[in-house]
Amino acid sequence: MTGLLIFLLCALLLVAGYIAYGRVAERIYGVHKDMVMPCATHEDGVDYVRMPSWRVFLVQLLNIAGLGPVFGALAGCLYGPVALVWIVVGCIFVGAVHDFLAAVMSAEHDGANMPYLVGRYLGSSCRHALRAVCVGLLLMVGVVFTMGPAGMLHALVDFISTDVWCIIILAYYLLATILPINAIIGKIYPIFGAFFLFMVTGLAIALPFSGYPMLPSLDIATNVHPQGLPVWPMIFVTIACGAISGFHATQSPMMVRCLGNAQLMRPVFYGAMITEGLVALVWAVVGLSLREVPTDYVLVGGTVEKLREGGQALSFGQLSLLSPAAAVDAACSMLLGPVGAALAVLGVVVLPITSGDTAMRSCRLILADALHLPQKRVGKRLLLALPLFAVVIAISQVDFSVIWRYFGWANQVLSCFTLWSIAACLRRRGRSHWLATLPASFMTAVCMAYLLESKDCGICVSPVLGNAVAGALSALCCVLLLVSRPLDGPDVTQKKPDDGDERI
Repeated sequence: MTGLLIFLLCALLLVAGYIAYGRVAERIYGVHKDMVMPCATHEDGVDYVRMPSWRVFLVQLLNIAGLGPVFGALAGCLYGPVALVWIVVGCIFVGAVHDFLAAVMSAEHDGANMPYLVGRYLGSSCRHALRAVCVGLLLMVGVVFTMGPAGMLHALVDFISTDVWCIIILAYYLLATILPINAIIGKIYPIFGAFFLFMVTGLAIALPFSGYPMLPSLDIATNVHPQGLPVWPMIFVTIACGAISGFHATQSPMMVRCLGNAQLMRPVFYGAMITEGLVALVWAVVGLSLREVPTDYVLVGGTVEKLREGGQALSFGQLSLLSPAAAVDAACSMLLGPVGAALAVLGVVVLPITSGDTAMRSCRLILADALHLPQKRVGKRLLLALPLFAVVIAISQVDFSVIWRYFGWANQVLSCFTLWSIAACLRRRGRSHWLATLPASFMTAVCMAYLLESKDCGICVSPVLGNAVAGALSALCCVLLLVSRPLDGPDVTQKKPDDGDERI
């Protein structure tokens, strides 16, 4: 009963955060209720297309909710119940502020992408750096969110190989990248959303009645990671999409171009992040509750396989460490039965697919902005899309684990750029920039500490040195923000694009 109450308390805190802190963020920024949205001034039938607000919310939610709130939550709960604290606190005070205010900034600048906004508030050097980070990250998203769902679909329909599933998924991504946003994405997402909602609500309802102890341990002070990895800074990169993810900053401007009512920006963008936090919360509670439960998987020669006669069953915690995809299948089977498990796994599969398609679309738009290449004609869209997909295919030949390591770090670096841009924007307006400065300082320290200390993709310095350097860099960034002069010129420039604008 205690575990159920903790779960409900965490969920209620996320909802309360949306109601209370979302309004604080809205008031501090000074969101204009009568703002003219980009789809009203730049409608082009391709990327600037007004859609119903409920559809924009659903697309935004599925855009940002990739494998992160599932795989990341399962990996994060290996550290113990402290994962629940980061999901709730990070989502309310960091991630939702990041997504919401990135969207508002974009709306005030005609639906501009993040490289333009970062360049406007942090300077042209940061613009060029972020453009490279964005393109690299989005291409890695395209790879990760092709190979991940392909493997899960192969487990469901094993007579179709993983390679064939990859081809099918990439073909869909190409169509979603070049066709008008309401041609495929706007129409098919409600179907995907139905699987998604079944997965989340099904697990949340089934777990308390499953007979498994719910949250058997609530010791947030003890790190129980089986490999002994430190909570700082690892958990803050491991649980990204359920708390804060820089990838979301590439998605918010895309949906700003489709929202017709400025008053709905907080429900759509702050609300979508809180909803994703609820998804991560469900999966973290599942992982913590089933941690010691035996599964029907075994380790054979370094490969995770279905249980064979005489094999030693892996616990759910061990399975989460070795194969998150297999852990998803095991959790759904244990809690929902074979039919429910198939539907729930489909609900997990649609998450990366609905992020991969819009990641490639965002990548096309960022390059189009940089090259000042209009995108109304399908030929111009293909001119950018085809080389991008060729790069994705080439990157897919690299070991998946290597891509995943650098994806996590690059993802959070992008969140730092976004938060510092929001802080600079708020300071320029004479408003309380600490709303973004404190999260930006924290995430900067996280990213630098991870780069210096991580054994997977870092320099492997000692934690004492790594934390000292990370703290110093974070403090330096904060000082530079405080002593720098605001850029010249007006802040809000809702105007038609001219030759100097990086907007299409």
